[in-house]
Amino acid sequence: MARARALHQRIITIDTHDDIPGNFATPEVDPLNADLQVNLEKMRAGGLDVAFFAVFVGQTPRTPENYEKAKADALQKFTAIHRLAETMYPDRIGLAITPADVERIHASGKLVAAIGIENGYVIGKDLSLVKTYYDLGARYMTLAHTQNNDICDSSTDQKGPEHHGVSAFGKDVVAEMNRVGMMVDISHVSRECMLQATAMSKAPVVASHSSTTALANVPRNLDDEQLSAIRKNGGVAQIVAFASYVKVDAPEKRAAIDTLRRSMNITGGGRAALAALTDAQRADYQKRLAEIDAKWPAANVVDFVNHIDHAVNVAGIDHVGISSDFDGGGGVAGWRDAGETINVTVELLRRGYTEAQIRQMWGGNLLRVWRANERIAGDLQKKIIP
Repeated sequence: MARARALHQRIITIDTHDDIPGNFATPEVDPLNADLQVNLEKMRAGGLDVAFFAVFVGQTPRTPENYEKAKADALQKFTAIHRLAETMYPDRIGLAITPADVERIHASGKLVAAIGIENGYVIGKDLSLVKTYYDLGARYMTLAHTQNNDICDSSTDQKGPEHHGVSAFGKDVVAEMNRVGMMVDISHVSRECMLQATAMSKAPVVASHSSTTALANVPRNLDDEQLSAIRKNGGVAQIVAFASYVKVDAPEKRAAIDTLRRSMNITGGGRAALAALTDAQRADYQKRLAEIDAKWPAANVVDFVNHIDHAVNVAGIDHVGISSDFDGGGGVAGWRDAGETINVTVELLRRGYTEAQIRQMWGGNLLRVWRANERIAGDLQKKIIP
């Protein structure tokens, strides 16, 4: 722990995916100390320097009216992130729109906010919105989320493939993202889309929050061919500490949890469902859930770093990073919120990773990819790259 804390004084730690609610950076959800997995106090306590806050908008039917609503919802989250850094806590955190900003703000002693978009659905069919969102600070965009959209297929759409990878419009989107300097994020998308988008992108791609199928065979994770494609492209796979992507629960555990939730009439999911319980009910639920976890242990930091090890073995140390998916359901035992970030570094040190290697995975590789996207965008705008 002492070595890890000293190391954190010398490196920049970047988490590339943290979700925020629609009322983020308001009196109801104060980013300083709100009941979130990531807030400013937890970032400081755990040694997390940089959070990419996600402009996420869920999928709805693809109609002109819903495209407008998605754009409005996206703009609301952009405004909230700017409000956090520019109005509410400018003395504690700064907004970075370049890798140089990350380094400058960090050197000043402040935390760093950056912006990523989760779900290309927010552009609808309007290609010009790529530049609009870039100008607002978005530095990556996940092409799709849990359902197919106009750009490409999702890895989890129950209807199956619609475009068999990237659509004709999606090819224009990737090209425009390359042109403006926005990193192409291939988390969440179908295997076909991932391989196609990675091959066609003129700039290195990022998987902002995905783990490996070798250790947890779920559609959201990356197989060895995909990891190798990221290496060939020069990109980075940000391995995610989302419990169900780190360790697949036994069917018996899933059945026990379902039975528990039904017995307590928890029909929804996440924080809203738990908030509807009384304090006594919530305590009983947590106690019984802990008993289930004790019988079938949940994913922990050791399991998580096993994914990092595998990704390093396949893609190479230059192409692996770290992410949490906090407040989107992320969290493994030992890294359940930003306040426990140091535990990941402790486990990396136990595995024998050097300071230089840990520096790369905790942010150096991501900054390299980000810089490459800036440089290639400049060349494309000058038409140096055909």
